[in-house]
Amino acid sequence: MTALRKELRGQGIDLKVIKKTLINIALKDAGVNMNVKEMEGQIALAISQEDEVMAAKIVAKAAKANENLKIVGGILGKDALSKEEIIALSKLPSKEELLAKFVGTINAPVSGFVNVLAGNLRGLVNV
Repeated sequence: MTALRKELRGQGIDLKVIKKTLINIALKDAGVNMNVKEMEGQIALAISQEDEVMAAKIVAKAAKANENLKIVGGILGKDALSKEEIIALSKLPSKEELLAKFVGTINAPVSGFVNVLAGNLRGLVNV
């Protein structure tokens, strides 16, 4: 847990172990439909203010390495997510990677056009 807390803290994510009753009260006040009392064991919350996906990635990686740590669910915005949805969320590329792919996709037609125009000049130079 110490290594997990340290890794999460390095990314600006807080990890708190809180009583289920308090979590239920906070979720009810926030308008999230999730009952934490039905879940087994102690509940730890990884709360990220900056990157929504990073907390899921780090906790999923730690859950693979430690069999005692289990993902039981999560919340994204006001939506309750299942274990499978959190694991799928953890497999998404980071925000920077998605932005890089987006810019590459936008740039592809322009760079293709430039290569076509440069191809004629290359052909002339080769002749």
